Amino acid sequence: MNGNRFGRLFQVTTYGESHGDAMGVTVSGVPAGVELDEEAIQAQLDRRKPGQSMITTSRGEPDEVVVNSGVQDGYTTGTPIGMVIQNKDARSGKYEPYVTAPRPSHGDYTYSAKFGTRNWGGGGRSSARETVNWVAAGAVAEQVLDASEYDVEIKAHVNRIGDVEADPVSFEQLLDRSEENDVRCADPEAAAEMQELIEEYQERGDSIGGSIYFECRGVPRGLGAPRFDSFPARLGQAMFSIPATTGVEYGLGKDAVRVAGSDRNEDWTFDDGESFDHVESEAGDPVPVGNDHGGLQGGITTGEPIYGEATWHAPTSIPKKQRSADWETGEEKEVQVVGRHDPVLPPRAVPVVEAMLYCTVLDFMLLAGRINPDRVDGNPGQYDTDYHPSSPRNE
Repeated sequence: MNGNRFGRLFQVTTYGESHGDAMGVTVSGVPAGVELDEEAIQAQLDRRKPGQSMITTSRGEPDEVVVNSGVQDGYTTGTPIGMVIQNKDARSGKYEPYVTAPRPSHGDYTYSAKFGTRNWGGGGRSSARETVNWVAAGAVAEQVLDASEYDVEIKAHVNRIGDVEADPVSFEQLLDRSEENDVRCADPEAAAEMQELIEEYQERGDSIGGSIYFECRGVPRGLGAPRFDSFPARLGQAMFSIPATTGVEYGLGKDAVRVAGSDRNEDWTFDDGESFDHVESEAGDPVPVGNDHGGLQGGITTGEPIYGEATWHAPTSIPKKQRSADWETGEEKEVQVVGRHDPVLPPRAVPVVEAMLYCTVLDFMLLAGRINPDRVDGNPGQYDTDYHPSSPRNE
């Protein structure tokens, strides 16, 4: 099975199934000299893990990460970083009814049709449980960026559940408020309405969709190659890889169809040294006046904030009775999914979105030479680092 690797220089390769022994990820392309904080990786995994609120699945996974390669005395060595997260609370028996009678709108039948077999417990490889690997990799990417000379900040929040939409919020409000409620919405009033709506769907054995707004600050201009390796194309691939994603847009997004070119086009001016603190530019540089493009023009970053929205459909595993077709017996039958599942996806998808943003930004930074891929201090070839291990014989 291909399609298990993301990235060009910062490469994330994952393995694992929902009810297998463990999930795992190998991260290649991490420069040496990054002081890796394993507790910070764990903190990001805790944001994604199941069972954290009443509006998430009750599956009791601690999601404890073990870093087993690529680090010496707390610093990255430039070699691949391996991480493993054990599965502790798998209950595959509840999935036996769907081995040959696929759940509606899942990957059950398509995986079986492709391979002639599949790991059916918990959805196997098609399960969103696999994104635990991505969050671990994203936490590493975040620390590499933090160790560089660039001040990259990334944040996301749930801006819509069903028909309930949050008011626009500032980047500072995103940073300060999005973790204050179970929905992960930076608009407190909208968050309360979203919570109520989710609970209504949950009570009647159904689910509901939603969307996530994301924003990146501090990303320099000039990242991305036109056409197939453009920044929006590669970021779109990252977002669409997240299970249940149905749409990704940047800037005005689909609303651009209603905007005249004369209104959407952004005039150019010069950075006056005062008015463009949100843009990665210097006084005297040409800068766009607005940012309806979402920080992207011609597939390349402009230095302005990169922002957009990703949309998720309602979770397909629901307690409501549905119909399936058992290809082994030739019968149509009624099925009722009784496992442990989320009634809505965006609240737990927020850290996944942020992780894929960090992975994408770092990969482009390495490809563009903004960060040295060998050593984060940018001085390869010298055997003189503070983090090089000392011989025990010399102490």
